[in-house]
Amino acid sequence: MVQISKDLAAELIEVADALADAARVATLQHFRSDGLLANNKEADRFDPVTVADHLSEQMMREILALRRPQDGILGEEFGTTLGTSGLTWVLDPIDGTRSFLAGTPTWGVLIAVSDANGPIYGLIDQPYIGERFSGGLGRADLRGPMGVRALKTRPPRPLSEAILFTTFPEVGTPEDGAAFDRVKAQARLTRYGTDCYAYGLIAAGQIDLVIEAGLMAYDVQGPIAVIEAAGGLVTDWQGNPCPMGGRVLAAANRAIHAEALALLNA
Repeated sequence: MVQISKDLAAELIEVADALADAARVATLQHFRSDGLLANNKEADRFDPVTVADHLSEQMMREILALRRPQDGILGEEFGTTLGTSGLTWVLDPIDGTRSFLAGTPTWGVLIAVSDANGPIYGLIDQPYIGERFSGGLGRADLRGPMGVRALKTRPPRPLSEAILFTTFPEVGTPEDGAAFDRVKAQARLTRYGTDCYAYGLIAAGQIDLVIEAGLMAYDVQGPIAVIEAAGGLVTDWQGNPCPMGGRVLAAANRAIHAEALALLNA
């Protein structure tokens, strides 16, 4: 575990904002543009990648090479770069490329800085809306068109009153989907398709749960840092830490987490 001094914390926060600022420039020059093309990364399903994904990660990596060359990098598009400091930057240059292609403003840029135990600081940034959710190193706030406000998750309420989100209706394997459906059957409202923005809504106190499967480290580390800083928790479907992704249960508080976890494992 890396010891984080006050000066180092301030530097990491500043660098994270610089990365997000660069990713905004890279992504917005292509968002809703004519003729945006996507290549498919998978043989059996549509998993798109665009020039905006590549440019966003390239620009963030260039900043890290100048400002934090001693740190490692784990990025969705360009893999792993080893470091010597014990810190790793985990980058998802566009989380929700399908939404990006469709023109919906629910995709985002995910940034985390992590040590061996997982994320210590993270951002969920939505460039088109101009909202940036930040969490860790003593802060939890949302900056956007309405100014700056503290992030705080919802207090406990029964699952029968809760709002549940997931990105894909099928939620992984048929077995994963059946487990999700048990929670969905008890929730008041279930919504789909908002990618990383749903995790920001947990941190902002708008919703109660996000349940997903098949995630990677770059999908979850930024949201983990933000949600935990705001008072929530993120685990796998057995209640264990999940910094490397997999099946993920994000909850506004421990009570709703326990209720959902019991149904997932019923």
